Amino acid sequence: MTVSTERRLDVVHSAFRPVYVVWELTLRCDQPCTHCGSRAGDARVDEWSTDEALAFVSDLAAMGAREVVLIGGEAYLHPGFLRIIRALRDHDIRAVMTTGGRSIDAALATQMVEAGLQGVSVSVDGLEATHDLMRASRGSFAQAFAAMGHLRRAGIKQLSANSNLNRLNQGEIEPLYERLRDAGVSSWQVQLTTPLGRAADRAGMILQPWDLLELVPRIAALKERAFEEGVLIQPGNNLGYYGPEEAVLRSLSPTQRDRWRGCPAGRFVMGVESDGAIKGCPSLQTSHYVQGNARRVSLSQLWNSDTGPITFTRARTVDELWGFCKQCPFASECLGGCTFTAHALMGRPGNNPYCHYRARAMAARGLRERLVPVERAPGEPFDNGRFELVEEPLGAADEDHALPKEKLVKIRRAR
Repeated sequence: MTVSTERRLDVVHSAFRPVYVVWELTLRCDQPCTHCGSRAGDARVDEWSTDEALAFVSDLAAMGAREVVLIGGEAYLHPGFLRIIRALRDHDIRAVMTTGGRSIDAALATQMVEAGLQGVSVSVDGLEATHDLMRASRGSFAQAFAAMGHLRRAGIKQLSANSNLNRLNQGEIEPLYERLRDAGVSSWQVQLTTPLGRAADRAGMILQPWDLLELVPRIAALKERAFEEGVLIQPGNNLGYYGPEEAVLRSLSPTQRDRWRGCPAGRFVMGVESDGAIKGCPSLQTSHYVQGNARRVSLSQLWNSDTGPITFTRARTVDELWGFCKQCPFASECLGGCTFTAHALMGRPGNNPYCHYRARAMAARGLRERLVPVERAPGEPFDNGRFELVEEPLGAADEDHALPKEKLVKIRRAR
């Protein structure tokens, strides 16, 4: 270990804490989504009991957690869902959730608000036909918007939406925004579909790096419009990076300007799986990034460790980068972008082709990078395959540029 690394780890206990926690209560789900990173559907073999979950809320409070996002599967399918929300409220932790919304009716929405839930983000992945196709659930789009209405009328404080962007829906972002705006959302998070979990089985769905050349400016322009209409559009951690629109993408207001400042996993973000596994981000690959299990080892011991997967961003340096990212002028600040995305694409972190700056730099040379699948995912929650990068002329033909929706249906049926 270098001296600089030792110094950085000396401040682990004082500088880093799990302020923002994403907690998978159960892997049970009522939608078999084609792009689900956790391959949700059935519960894990040994999930949190309600009593265990309530005790864990106390651990989170002791560690300084400020906000907990309840996810699944579908969090509301956990038998202790409402009791866990109340416990978070009683510990002064802001409780929110991300949901597909399929089973949220007026009664459940009211119960959630009365329990203390403060915010809900409903997942909507395109206009009706595209959304229902991606969710593999006819009527899912209508149910998501019905859930928004129930939540709004129940008095939820913050109603949001989130979307995964890919080759099925990249042409729909403007009309989708208008539908979400009219439904009353205050914010909308957009992120790239990463070949994680079930999405790893559908390589034709994911964007190619050069798609960012057209997509990112559109999102930035839409964000400027949304500011004027009272909606905040925010990029996920795998969208953007140092292109001309970066400051607009990261801003929280029309006058603020910000930029990507590195992967927050294990520094201020923590992911919790429904069997107690702890990792630095909810989307990180389970097989590579789990620090330990909070049902067997104290959360404090796991988080405050000086070694192990939970610490990987705390002492990361440019020396750990490779490929284009190692030579990038933003390397020391970016440090390879979103970790789980890079790992899902390349089989390890440190070189992330989903980068707007990188796509522009390649285009300036008349080139682009194509992601070619070379290794299949094993079929486990939060797993990935592997891609290789092929450089080719910027204007090369792309037979899969517009993936036919019928093709995705055939792929899904085959599986």
